[in-house]
Amino acid sequence: MKILMTGAGGQIGSDLITALVAQGHAIVATDLKPRPSTPEVAWRGLDVVDAAAVDRIIAEEAPEVVYHLAAILSATGEKNPALAYAVNQTGTWNVLEACRTRGVRQLMFCSSIAVYGPGLPDPTPDDVGLRPTTMYGVTKAAGEMLCEYYRAKRGLDCRGVRFPGLISASLPGGGSTDYALFMYVDGVRVGRYEAFARPDTRVPLMYMPDGVRGLLELAAAPAANLTRAIYNIAGFSPRADEIAASVGRAVPGVTITYQPDPLRQGILDSWPRALDDTCARADWGWAPRYTLDQMTEDLVPKIRELLSGGAKLAH
Repeated sequence: MKILMTGAGGQIGSDLITALVAQGHAIVATDLKPRPSTPEVAWRGLDVVDAAAVDRIIAEEAPEVVYHLAAILSATGEKNPALAYAVNQTGTWNVLEACRTRGVRQLMFCSSIAVYGPGLPDPTPDDVGLRPTTMYGVTKAAGEMLCEYYRAKRGLDCRGVRFPGLISASLPGGGSTDYALFMYVDGVRVGRYEAFARPDTRVPLMYMPDGVRGLLELAAAPAANLTRAIYNIAGFSPRADEIAASVGRAVPGVTITYQPDPLRQGILDSWPRALDDTCARADWGWAPRYTLDQMTEDLVPKIRELLSGGAKLAH
């Protein structure tokens, strides 16, 4: 099957491409700065804000499925809300319209826990009022509603997940949960890290292999089983100091300190403390495979390998 991916050069894209290639799919990966093409993956430059370019590339490539990953993340979006709106809102509209008019069978959308707001039940279910406090959250909430609209009114099979904060050995992209990954990266690299969150900060997190698997499983689920377009999926919800303790068990002698950044701490405090993913479990059998410590056990060796090979996992 031919699959086109927007924002393929970001944190999710590299792992998702690997998984899709392993399944035997032909991949067209697009991003602002495309990488060199390989026999398995054709890379093309694309700015999703450019409606004509989006339409042209989808018409030329004629994919059966589109994974729409292109987005400006939460902390970066607060520094440049106009850019976040353009990429996340206008870009999503452009992709949806091109998919509809060019006969794409399915669009997979990546949403986020940033669509929620303060005063949430714990754990937070799918169906509560969305009161996002960031431009990233506002645009992701609008993207969810567009997906529901196109699914109900425009005949496009739109599906998506509300991701927790994702952690992987790939370069983070300016999200508010980057503190979690850098506990591992700087813990391995220099033996210390000053987190920009309080030690009692607790938000939902997920190891990237679970996140990628969730997308793939939802994409493959029979349409008749699905009761909605967008689903919560949960991993684990540790406090920041519990992540630090897990890192410390894998990297003896590491020192984690805390210096909360008001902007990012405020974003984190507006998010759920844990997610209720009952709907995903009931409709398509979702279940995470990694706990915090299982992620740590798998992630630390990968970071060591990347750093020993000269990778620059910089802040």
